[in-house]
Amino acid sequence: MKNMKSAIRGFLLLCASVAAVFPSDLPRPAPELAIQMPSGEQLKMSKFKGKVVVLEFLSTTCPHCQRASQAMNALYKEFGPRGFQPVGAAFNPMAGMLVADYAKQFGLQFPVGSVTREQVYEYLQRSPIIMMTVPQIVFIDRHGNLRLHKDSNIDQEWFREEEKNMRKTLEELLKDPATSKPATAKPAAKTSAKKG
Repeated sequence: MKNMKSAIRGFLLLCASVAAVFPSDLPRPAPELAIQMPSGEQLKMSKFKGKVVVLEFLSTTCPHCQRASQAMNALYKEFGPRGFQPVGAAFNPMAGMLVADYAKQFGLQFPVGSVTREQVYEYLQRSPIIMMTVPQIVFIDRHGNLRLHKDSNIDQEWFREEEKNMRKTLEELLKDPATSKPATAKPAAKTSAKKG
């Protein structure tokens, strides 16, 4: 009986650890993120509110990231006029020095900058004790909510046809209007004036 209780306690702790490492509380408001651009300026993600954003956390030396960036670029040409905005954020060593060449090499027409590993873990609400694979791709809706997160290690099937799967998600998110209807104001309560 004692061994059974220990096993159950261990299993529950494992489940709690996995939940802490891979939070599933989506949708949730996307946190602010400042990306260091090759020009020296900082690009704040809140700048794109009103657009559907695909943010790729990447390594400039990763072939899977390169393929994902090229898929995003192709989709940008198609969906950009409808309000789609891709963004790349590299966090490999010396990324700040490598992103300009990365964007040029693959003909990327969207912003690609660098962030720290700590920024990525904080943004994704991941535990830093777990090694992170790349790419990590998040979809942010027009209202600034993080709607979908795809991890190259966990979602390998999704990444086998990433352009097709990105397209499907973009089609869905782009249907949402850029601005919500304003809430209908309640009619003011009528008051009777006292005659005096």
